[in-house]
Amino acid sequence: MCQRMCPLTVEEAEEVLDARRATGRARLNAGDEDFDPARDAWPGSLVPAYVPGEDGALATVSLIWGFESPRDGRPVFNTRLDTALAQLERGRGLWLDAISHGRCLVPVRAFYEGHMTERVPSERTGKPVRRQYRFRLPGARAFLLAGVTEGGRLSIVTTEPNAAVAPVHNRMPLVLGPGESAIWLSGDFASLADRSCIALAAEPEL
Repeated sequence: MCQRMCPLTVEEAEEVLDARRATGRARLNAGDEDFDPARDAWPGSLVPAYVPGEDGALATVSLIWGFESPRDGRPVFNTRLDTALAQLERGRGLWLDAISHGRCLVPVRAFYEGHMTERVPSERTGKPVRRQYRFRLPGARAFLLAGVTEGGRLSIVTTEPNAAVAPVHNRMPLVLGPGESAIWLSGDFASLADRSCIALAAEPEL
């Protein structure tokens, strides 16, 4: 369950779009390889995302990470792809409108998952907490996560873990590879559930 990520800034997100328009390739030149925790986003954070405009061209918008739960108002920050697809088939559910009309792209440098069993002392309290692992796409300073949006809010779409994520967590964000952003936005997006083709690098944070 993704509840922390390192998003691009709005300026970096625009830079990626400009490079894509100019060369057909999305390339990030600004920044460095260091990860500053102050840049990380959590549920409730405002993060940049790409949404298709009326002309089909992508535009950068800022969205609040997390839908409001209809039960208790707490942010629902992940969307299981299988659940959203089932709601699409039934014609009702929390994710129906978002998965039907609000699919978007979230540019990030990395996402984090807490290990299911490994524990380390908290720097703040000293109590055992789950060891965090950072996942990156080797050779890329930025990559895209599949998301859904509605009413100015964002949720990250998750699916079954691939070989890189499975030893750490039982879910993973739907990481998009080359050419798959168009499929997510307007094609047979259900076919993207299998992420075994995505080679991610896992790095323990502590």
